[in-house]
Amino acid sequence: QVLLVESGGGSVQPGGFLRLSCATSGFSFTGYWMSWVRQAPGNGLEWLCSIDNGGGSTYYLQSVKGRFTISRENAKNTLYLSMNSLKPEDTAVYYCPTGSVPADWGQGTQVTVSS
Repeated sequence: QVLLVESGGGSVQPGGFLRLSCATSGFSFTGYWMSWVRQAPGNGLEWLCSIDNGGGSTYYLQSVKGRFTISRENAKNTLYLSMNSLKPEDTAVYYCPTGSVPADWGQGTQVTVSS
């Protein structure tokens, strides 16, 4: 049973920072690419970034490149997303789907950016 638990979200002011975590279990974490996606109210899922199984290659949506950093700690089966210079438009529920087809999903973690 694949289990993904996103955490670390919260409410911050514009320009602030957060680090999200994605704790995983039930599969071979080191064998899969991982991603972060988000869903803002009234919108569909938006892909943000991905990381290869070893953590050596990363890929980003242009609008978050330079602000967000995806990383993984394979020894802990955990994925991270560091978010700097947060903007109100970053407000969304953030998910960490697996690179499998179909992907596995967790419950998400809420990020709210407002003054």
